[in-house]
Amino acid sequence: MRRVLQFVFLLALGDVALLVLLDENLLFAQPAVRRGSTDAVSARLIEAYSRRFGTEARDRLEGWKRYAADRKGSALAEGELLADVNRTLNRIRFVDDATHWGEDDYWATPAEAVASGGADCEDFSIAKYFLLKELGVPISRLRMTYVKATKLNQAHMVLAYYPRPDAEPLVLDNLEDAVRPASQRRDLVPVYSFNDEEVWIEARGRSGPPSQIRNWSELLQRLEREART
Repeated sequence: MRRVLQFVFLLALGDVALLVLLDENLLFAQPAVRRGSTDAVSARLIEAYSRRFGTEARDRLEGWKRYAADRKGSALAEGELLADVNRTLNRIRFVDDATHWGEDDYWATPAEAVASGGADCEDFSIAKYFLLKELGVPISRLRMTYVKATKLNQAHMVLAYYPRPDAEPLVLDNLEDAVRPASQRRDLVPVYSFNDEEVWIEARGRSGPPSQIRNWSELLQRLEREART
């Protein structure tokens, strides 16, 4: 049975004294590690992914963690940060899901994409989303966005950044390092977008929570497993 230690504090509030019992686990609680963040990548996970993806996975993951730690202390403006993250993660080589994962549509966790050294458009967008969240960009400004890429004549995913809810978004795309306004990306036709909080369907607007997206729910489950490793 788990042993619980409690601490008693006497608080004097004017003429009133209160006895407060605090659980040791609350008093000395460690800050929660956010799933998908580089902080969630433990030494055990690095070891596991080195076995799964090869010895180079260790250097990739440790480099990704150093990158995030360095940017947390930087003075980059948000626009500069977008460009830097887009350019940095675009260095991962593009590999389609069937070749890389043996599945038609697999959404890799950021750690899987970085460790394996391969990603497709969804993986790039997901990795950028979680890294920018970790670096302090509000969730409300970020949406992973499914589009039709007219030049490729296929479905594609990018990360959209909205400086204001009604503003024209900036597009972070694995197809190019430049972060450009959506009006300069006429080759991309939005279909739907989402973040941790909401889904937006282009033709209808808000459309409920992202739990309705099966691949997203499965991704979150894998992120939870990573965080516990």
